[in-house]
Amino acid sequence: MHKTEVDIPPTIRKRLIHLFGLIEKEFETVCQENIVLQEKVESLTEKVNEKYMTTEQFQVNSKQKPPTGQKLKTAEKLKAQTSKIVSSFKSPSAANCQFVKEYGGHRDGLWDLALPHTGQPVIGTCSADHTARIWCIETGTPLLQYTGHTGSINSIKFHPNKDLALTSSGDQTIHIWQAAVNLDNLRDRESDDTETEDDRVVPILRTPSCTFLGHNGPVMASDWLLGGDQIITASWDRTANLYDVETGELLNSLTGHDEELTYASSHHSQKLVVTASRDTTFRLWDFREAINSVSVFQGHTDTVTCAVFTSAGLGGEDKLVSGSDDRSIKVWELRNMRSPITTIRAESGVNRFAIASNGVIATPHDNRQVMLYDMTGQRVNRIPRTARNRHRRMVTAVAWSEDNPFANLFSCGFDRLALGWSVQLCKD
Repeated sequence: MHKTEVDIPPTIRKRLIHLFGLIEKEFETVCQENIVLQEKVESLTEKVNEKYMTTEQFQVNSKQKPPTGQKLKTAEKLKAQTSKIVSSFKSPSAANCQFVKEYGGHRDGLWDLALPHTGQPVIGTCSADHTARIWCIETGTPLLQYTGHTGSINSIKFHPNKDLALTSSGDQTIHIWQAAVNLDNLRDRESDDTETEDDRVVPILRTPSCTFLGHNGPVMASDWLLGGDQIITASWDRTANLYDVETGELLNSLTGHDEELTYASSHHSQKLVVTASRDTTFRLWDFREAINSVSVFQGHTDTVTCAVFTSAGLGGEDKLVSGSDDRSIKVWELRNMRSPITTIRAESGVNRFAIASNGVIATPHDNRQVMLYDMTGQRVNRIPRTARNRHRRMVTAVAWSEDNPFANLFSCGFDRLALGWSVQLCKD
């Protein structure tokens, strides 16, 4: 008989593990060097573009005529460059973006982050490592770790007025769990000079308050409806489910998308829900009347990754903002959604963005950037990226916390980190 398995001697096994570890470290070093080189190339490219723009502007002012064969080409370039030059003179809505804090501890990439509505100075994150965490914003200390899911946790949302968290997972379930933390104990621990970070044990919560079943695929997102008595979920099984929080009962299964759902969110003051999908559409579901209605919108050419309601900016009217892998963000007026009122062209795929009260859209991208735009489509700023304080993988989500004096913008990505930023926002 032939032996199907060969036992590796312990000494050789140990040697192999050591060598594989060295290879992994070398690979990580090469990746970091590559990222630094890419940063240098991007910086040099920007400088070259700025110099070219200045030269072109000088030629126009000095009335130098280009060669006949280049007239049309130069005119096209000037048209594109002029809009950039003019927009650069407009007073920005946000400035002085500064790195504040790093929140590290997850063992895999982060999918989402959120801040509570109760005013507690904490932030919630969720990760592909099957856990969610709550952190102290100012100290970066983990206050609670939730381990109730058996799959990647793809979204996190806090209850409108209670210390509850809502998480969606690749294990096809949605959980509600107690998110209350004791900041007084944290202050006592911070005053203890003898305790080191390695000594601090993060409290672990393993059991949810409520579990929602009914999906046949990973659940990518969920949100609380107005009042927090119901939740909406979005799954790869192409359905969005509406549940009653108190009973856990499935109230409605919303069908119609042709491909997997990527996001779901609700209106802050009305029983309206929007769902996004890989089928390049987003759908608006209206639960304000006894007979529910749905509208389908086809404004994108690739996966719609995020869609949210807002009343910020542009007159304070209700709007819906959608983002897509087609590298665009579109702003729609809720009363008349025949066509977008603004289209923002981005440099990379758009992930889960967030909108400040003055209308500044913080947009996380696949290319590791976080860009700031206003509702008219003008680029306001870019979150600074230095050798140390930056995301090294795609940025998956951002969230505003405008009342926090320490940091008011947070981002997370697949480099396993959440980062806190201080962004100066104008009132208007």
